[in-house]
Parts: sequence; structure tokens; C-alpha cells
Amino acid sequence: MRPLAVIGNVNVDLIVGPVAPWPKAGTETVVDHDELRVGGQAGNTGLAWQALGVDFAIAANVGDDQFGRWLGEAFGVRAEKWAIRPEGTTLSVGMTHPDGERTFFTTRGHLPRFGLADVLSVLDGPALSGGYALLCGSFLTEDLTRDYNAFFDWADSHGIAVALDTGWPIDGWTNANCAATRTWLSRCALALFNEVETVTLAGLPSPEEAAREIRSRMRQGATFVVKRGPRGAIAIGPDGALVEAAAPEVRVVDTIGAGDVFNAAFLAALAQERPLSACLRAATHVASRAISTLPRDYGGPMQFEGPMHEHA
Repeated sequence: MRPLAVIGNVNVDLIVGPVAPWPKAGTETVVDHDELRVGGQAGNTGLAWQALGVDFAIAANVGDDQFGRWLGEAFGVRAEKWAIRPEGTTLSVGMTHPDGERTFFTTRGHLPRFGLADVLSVLDGPALSGGYALLCGSFLTEDLTRDYNAFFDWADSHGIAVALDTGWPIDGWTNANCAATRTWLSRCALALFNEVETVTLAGLPSPEEAAREIRSRMRQGATFVVKRGPRGAIAIGPDGALVEAAAPEVRVVDTIGAGDVFNAAFLAALAQERPLSACLRAATHVASRAISTLPRDYGGPMQFEGPMHEHA
């Protein structure tokens, strides 16, 4: 199995809900469900990999408080070299709605001060050679984002393929955010974006056309994956062919982190050198299971049937 790493935002998620209708100012609402858990794109990815029995490295930072210590404990030895910032740990309060969607309120906290030095103090370049590194939370980790070019240079020097999932920009897909993302993608071997992000970034209504347009500006042989929620996922592979996977029908309980779980399962399958079709199927099934179970269940260690190198 090829080595895996994730770099980005780990923070605390407080999930409450469902909430409907939206409360009026000055009132109090009692909800049926609450959960305090490790969150952030990198955090969600790491938790999924742990549950799937996958070995990985995770580069992140935390705040200097009880929440920061709690986040580190969730990843044990993998978090021993994480930088501890003097700021409070970033807290994201997610309010779920009856349709499974959610609204977030997030503090700035420690995330903006996550930098390149913090990454390089955790990751072992030679050990990750030939593997995949997922870069995420791009619009929250300001210090690191400014040094993305240096990070890409470091990854290239060690033969590490970078996958990108920026997350949604706080100020939306402005011209500046779109331009920055296209620049980052030009250095990436893999992109994992949701459907709205993909069509918005490309300025095209068709997810397939949008994926092809963006992929054409990425590295030679790159793969662009579009996460489509209940409609499954599509991907434009290294050979330019379209690959699709349907999502199983499930009763949605909580969609928070669904895309991150998808990323984790997809990359875990890819690291096992599975064909693109198998990677998409694994990702859609694991993500569907996660969003339909409470407490969240990922299905245990990933197992595949059949030959390792079947054709997509």
C-alpha cells in the first residue's frame, strides 16, 4: 500500500440539531441531538482512516487549551509533533436541519497560524515517497496557504502526489479565490471537489464539462473527482475517460464531513492501487454509511475482492 498523509485543519465540532424553523433572536430552542467531536477537513479524514484500518500521517496544529489537548489525544502518537499555538482552539458549531443540511458558526482560533514549518516538522518526506498527500482547508490555514508553492516543491522533491480539496471559501468563490485555486491545481495530481464547487470554479453548468475544463489545466495524467452527494460521484481519469459511481440510497442522519469521509475512502482505495471505478465505489459506499449512522460507523477496515489491478 502506498503511504498516505493529510495536511490541513483539525478543529473541534459541536453538532446540535435538528433546528427548524430558524430560531428568532432572543429565544431558546431545545434540540434532540448534540455531539462534541473532532472535526475539520483534515480531522474528519484522519478519523475515517483510523476507522478504516489505514496507516497514515497527519500534519496539523492545535490551540493552547483543553480542546487542543483533546484533539491531540484523538490521534495519539500521530499528533506528538503538532505545533501548539497560543491562540484558543478553533471551534465550529454546526446546526443540522431536518433535510440533513447544516449551518456552521466557526471561530478563527488556531487555524490561521498553521504554517509550512509545522507541516515539515511532522511529515517524513522520504517515508511518504510514492504516496499521496491530501491538502485541505486551504482558505482557513492562512500561513500555510501563503507557502503552498514551497509545499508543492517539497512534495515534488520526494515524489509525493498531492490531492487538493480546498473546502468552501469563507468569502465565496471570488475571482481571487478562483484564480488561486486554479494555480494550486496546476501543481496537483488529484482534485476532490463537490459539484457546486466544480461548476462554480469552471463557470460551466455541466459537472463533466467543468471537470474536464479544470483537469485540462492540471498536471499531465491528473484525475479530477466530482462528489455529487446522493447522485454518487464522477471522475475524469488519467486517460481522460469518464468514470461514474452511484451512491446507495440511505436515510441521512448527519452529512457533516461527508466529503472528507469520501476523500479518505477514495485515497485509501487508490493507495491500494485499485482502479478508479473501485475507488469511486468505495468512497460513495463508505461516505453513505457514515452519514446514515449514529454514532457514525465507517464499516470497518477496507477490503476488496478480486485482483488488485483490474481495469477501470
